[in-house]
Amino acid sequence: MSAKPSIPAGYDFINLYNAGLRPSTIHTKNTGLFNYYFNHLFIKALSVLEWGGIPETWSMEFFRYVLFGYGFMAIFKTPEYGVIPQNCTLSDTHTIFYQPKRVIIANPVLPSSLELEVGKDCELLRLEPDYKGITEIVSLYADMLAVATETAAVNLLNSRASFVFFAQNKAAAETYKKMYDTLASGDPFAVIDKNLLNEDGSHNWEWMQQNVGQNYIVTDVLNDLKTIEDRYNTKIGIPNANTQKRERLITSEVKSNDSDTECLVDVWLDTLGRDLEKINSRYGLNISVAYRYKQKEVI
Repeated sequence: MSAKPSIPAGYDFINLYNAGLRPSTIHTKNTGLFNYYFNHLFIKALSVLEWGGIPETWSMEFFRYVLFGYGFMAIFKTPEYGVIPQNCTLSDTHTIFYQPKRVIIANPVLPSSLELEVGKDCELLRLEPDYKGITEIVSLYADMLAVATETAAVNLLNSRASFVFFAQNKAAAETYKKMYDTLASGDPFAVIDKNLLNEDGSHNWEWMQQNVGQNYIVTDVLNDLKTIEDRYNTKIGIPNANTQKRERLITSEVKSNDSDTECLVDVWLDTLGRDLEKINSRYGLNISVAYRYKQKEVI
């Protein structure tokens, strides 16, 4: 979830503030389900790039999560640990082209916080030219997958319910709710007080006249889940057909989808390649990166 302003603010300011951190979509209420899909999609994105020459003293997990999560990191040399990568904050000083001139690094393990000049005391490694990571993309598709999954789950449950109960009082209503909860949770039977029956011994519920099958959309939603994840795969560079009509797929459509799949990856590789050239030259490293699904070397 995005951070909220700590000052008293109206809904208009809060909406504007949150919109800058995450796309303004309808978000799922099931945060556990959203977190599941966020982690699932984020890990998939980490598989797109294949790295070589990473120093053994670096944590690969830290390196990839910071780069894809924050979108950039500082590479610099310390007396204690040698050349290391660290997440950092961009200072408000910039060059004539509005590129960050300094970075601020605060790590409790280091003796003190550092303010380093880019190109002199450190080098920046960016995933994208705009210094952004992929959390906005991941959040957008995680939201859609979570909402679709909730829709399927609710529709599965509702497609089974076709009763209307007539309760004489609140106690009877709560009893009927408990009876339905018991049966819906999988118990083979439920026991209720016979005093809840009508005077003539008939029960107090009736079949609701509805076409349950007509309201069943789980199959469609499951297909939508596949489509949403295919669209995400296309966005981050994982090859897929991205079509529900494979028997009609033609060569031009395949090539078009391949271009869409590699579009963002090409930006990543171009940005990383230019930054790695500076980093390798300054610190005597030999870090390389390639597109895992095409083995397109950059440096």
